[in-house]
Parts: sequence; C-alpha cells; structure tokens
Amino acid sequence: MNYGYARTSGLDQLAGFEDQIARLNAAGCDKVFAEQVSATDMTGRKEWAAMMQGLKAGDIVTITKIDRAARSISDMVGITKALNDIGASIRILDMNIDTTTPTGALMLNIFSSVAQFEKDMMLERQRVGIAAAKERDKGKPLAERTYKGAKPTARAKADSVKALLATGMTKEQVAKDLNIGVASVYRILKATV
Repeated sequence: MNYGYARTSGLDQLAGFEDQIARLNAAGCDKVFAEQVSATDMTGRKEWAAMMQGLKAGDIVTITKIDRAARSISDMVGITKALNDIGASIRILDMNIDTTTPTGALMLNIFSSVAQFEKDMMLERQRVGIAAAKERDKGKPLAERTYKGAKPTARAKADSVKALLATGMTKEQVAKDLNIGVASVYRILKATV
C-alpha cells in the first residue's frame, strides 16, 4: 500500500495543507493521513503514529517534502530506520526520492545532511547577527536599540486561542495545537477579561 502523510504546523496554513493532500492523492496514495501539529511534538502526531502502526513490509510512505516528516537529520535517520525495520520505504515528491532503490536511499541521506547543514549555518548566522546587534546596542535606551528580541509568539496567536476555545477544545488541546504553553493560554484568557 502507498500511504500519504500531510502535515502543517498550524491551523492557519490551510492552503498548504490542502495542497499537500491533493498532491498525495494525485501521486496515487491509497490512504492519506493528515494532521495540523508541530513536527517538534512527535508524541502529538497521532496520525503519523496511526500510519506507522499500520505499515507492513512493502508499504510506501509518501510525503511532499522532507520537513513534513522530520525536523532534523536525526529525525530522518530515525524515521528511515523505523521504516527499514518494518520493510517499508519512503518517497519524497519534491525531491523525487524513493528509498526502494539504493540510489534513492543514498540521495535521502545526502539531502538530509545538506538540509541539516543549512539549518545549522542559518542558526549560526542568526546567533552572530544577534550578538553583533546586542554589542552595538549596549548603553542605548530601549527605544533606540536595533535588536529588540523575538516577538511574543503566544500573544500573536490570541485570536486563534479564543477561536479554538470557543469550539470546546480544552486549554491543553489548544496549547498543543498552536505549539504554545498552557500557561500562555491562561495569560491570553486573563488579558481578555
């Protein structure tokens, strides 16, 4: 069987989510598992777990992009090993990779390594830039500083928090779905009172 897996990190990414599902169906997937949850929360990925539980030898897992399944090279190595242990393989549409062939398996390892390298380099450039901005800002009043830090992510999701709570979801479910802390949900609620 050919199983598709679609994932986006948040509920606000509907167009990308629907596009993934359409592409997986067009690629001939017999069944598509789809969820909107952060990739960093492997325990919260219930559809992924259900798909993995049902896999048998010879099955194929199809995804549109590597980051739909894995956030790092170690994630991808673990996923590939789990699939190999079952006797299943992975197909990545955007990269034209199919691990049923030795070349496909090699290409997946190379691309995973390159993707991890790029992520590490981006984070290093970010750290250097932040350190330089903080150094330039020493002694300046807050209003004149060039580096102000990251915007608060939970507050930016206040409307989504309220909307999800209105549907009857628990505070814990809302926090998990929006990839914020439960305490942030409570702070947002307290601020609206």
